[in-house]
Amino acid sequence: MVTSRHEASHRIFQDRPELLSPVFRILGVPLPDKATVEVLSADATEIRPLERRVDSVLRIAPSSGEPFLLAIEAQGRRAADKPVSWAYYLSFLKAKYDCAALLLVVCQDGSTARWASGPFPLGTDGWTSLFVHPLVLGPDNVPVITDPEEAARDLALAAFSAVTHGRSRDVGVILEAVAQALGTADPESVRYYSEMLEIGLGDTPARTVWRQLMSGTYFPGRGTLIEETYLEGKEDGKAEGKAEGRVSERRRMVLMLLANRDVIVSDEVRERVAGCADLDVLDRWLERAFTVATAQELFAEE
Repeated sequence: MVTSRHEASHRIFQDRPELLSPVFRILGVPLPDKATVEVLSADATEIRPLERRVDSVLRIAPSSGEPFLLAIEAQGRRAADKPVSWAYYLSFLKAKYDCAALLLVVCQDGSTARWASGPFPLGTDGWTSLFVHPLVLGPDNVPVITDPEEAARDLALAAFSAVTHGRSRDVGVILEAVAQALGTADPESVRYYSEMLEIGLGDTPARTVWRQLMSGTYFPGRGTLIEETYLEGKEDGKAEGKAEGRVSERRRMVLMLLANRDVIVSDEVRERVAGCADLDVLDRWLERAFTVATAQELFAEE
């Protein structure tokens, strides 16, 4: 299941494609100065009872030259079956879009990042049919940004640095630099990065530090500080009002998230979500809304 921390590690590339420029410099991969970035469907399922899904897929089209695809995977631990899945993703994307494809693996743990860099040979002993050689971002190559002015010049990279180094001794200084940088940022950036960091830091002490530094709301339904304050205090302490507020907000979040992911929502689905008053059910639907390929899949187990 996709976790909140997992989601933040790759979604930032969809939401803030300007992060690609410094990231490609870190990886030593050339990226054209002028290029458009398009978010593609991450569904790699064939007409078989087997679902495969890439975390994020971007199409990068330079102003001159051939476009290419970037498949992004957030990896929290070693997994023996992953190299085969990665090979499938790259082959599927190449066949579907007739376009060269690269794989970028994002890790918040150094040992996992070193493992993910491969290369992974696929084939029999003595004969390799295919190598999978991912690009990898992790604590070993993502820079530590502790200067507020540097953080302000590239908020996307500074926030990504804080998430990647969330378990390091330097994370407090990194977070302070990002917080100071956000002091001069536009309101939308403040909301986005404050929430993205709280989600991306996961269950770490750094998240507590960040909650003390900042508040914001961008990723809905994830139990963040500003959301807790809003949902619990909006109705002036009246239990009935608070419950109604939570239910109404969850309905809105489910539909909004599907819309942001370009998932088609039928009138039937919209009416079913709008008519649900069970907060636990709405929370399950909200969790599924991050990954479903069709709106109807929200109700798979209901």
